[in-house]
Amino acid sequence: MRRSNLLYGLGWDDQREHELSKWPRDMTPGRVLAEHRGAYSVLAARGQLWAHLTGRLRHESESRADLPATGDWVVVEVHDGDRASIHAVLPRRTKFSRNIAGKATDEHVLAANVDVSFLVASLDHEVNVRRIERYLTLAWSGGTDPVVVLTKSDLAGDPEDIVYELQRVESVALGVPVLLTSSATGAGIEDVRDVLAGGRTGVLLGSSGVGKSSLVNALVGDETQQVDTVRSDGKGRHTTSRRELIPVPGGGVLVDTPGLRGLKMWADGDGMENAFADVTELSLDCKFNDCRHETEPGCAVLYAIAEGALQEERLHDWRKLQRELEYQRSKQDQRLALRRRQHWKKIENSVRQVSW
Repeated sequence: MRRSNLLYGLGWDDQREHELSKWPRDMTPGRVLAEHRGAYSVLAARGQLWAHLTGRLRHESESRADLPATGDWVVVEVHDGDRASIHAVLPRRTKFSRNIAGKATDEHVLAANVDVSFLVASLDHEVNVRRIERYLTLAWSGGTDPVVVLTKSDLAGDPEDIVYELQRVESVALGVPVLLTSSATGAGIEDVRDVLAGGRTGVLLGSSGVGKSSLVNALVGDETQQVDTVRSDGKGRHTTSRRELIPVPGGGVLVDTPGLRGLKMWADGDGMENAFADVTELSLDCKFNDCRHETEPGCAVLYAIAEGALQEERLHDWRKLQRELEYQRSKQDQRLALRRRQHWKKIENSVRQVSW
C-alpha cells in the first residue's frame, strides 16, 4: 500500500511500511510533531491529530524513553474528528538523548529518527568549543551525522574574526561540515536546506539566543517560530518552549529544541571515539591497551602533547567527558539490575498466585 506523499516527505519508507504491516489494517502511521504534557500532536495522512497513549502502551513502558518522543513514528487509531490513540512506537533508527534533568538516572530522548544533528553556535560571541565537543559526542552516540552551523555571520565583525572562529571550531569538529549562515541576509541558508534534501530529518541543538528559531523561519519562509532579542548580558531567551517537528518546504523536516542549559551525557556508543578522533588515533600507539593517558609510560597521547602536536586542553576535555560517561554507565548498570530484580519478583508473585 502506497502512503501519501506527505508521509514520504516526512521520512516514511518501505521498511516502515513493513513494520506497520504487523498491525490491523485500520491502524495508520503518524509522526509525532510535539508533546503536550502527556498528549501528542501527530501528523498523519489525513492531517494533524490530537493523540493520547493507550493504557496498555503506558503500562508496558518501563521508562520515559519507551514513550513517544518528537520525531517518532507511531501506530495510531483514529477516532472521531481529529482525535486518536497511540498504540505503539515503531522501532527507532536513531535518537538524540541526554540524561534526564535532576538526580534520577534515566534516558531523556530529545528527538527520534534523526538523520543529522545541526550543532548551532552564534558568531556574535566567541564560540564555546567545549560545548561543541559535548554536542558532537551526543550526536555520534545517537547515530546521527553532525553538522556545525555558525549563525549571525553578519554580526561577526571583521572577516579575520570569522576565520579565527572557524579555525577554533574545526580544531575540535574534525572532518565535520561547518556552515556559515545569516538569517538576516540569507547567507548559507540554502546550504542547510541541501543537507535536508531527500526527506532527511534534522535536529537543531544549541544554547538560547544562538539563532535556532530565526534559522527555522529562514528555512520555512515564514514566522513559524517566535524570535526574541538576546538580553543585554549576552544570554539568550528561551523562545522555543518545547521540541517540535517542522516540515521544510522542498523536503525534509526539522526538530527545533529549547535552548539547553544543561546537557548531561548519556551512554556514548562510539560518540567519544568520533568526537575525539585525534586522541583515539594517537592512543593506538600507546604502550598499554588500557592507557588512560595520565602517567603511564609509553603514552603516545602525552608524548604528542609534549611535542606540541596535541593541545593539553583537548586531553583535559577528553578526561572530563570520559569520567562523566564512566559514572553514567555505572548508574545505568545499577538501574538495569534493579529493573531485572523487579521483573523477576513480578514473575515469582504471579507463579505463587497460580499455585494457590
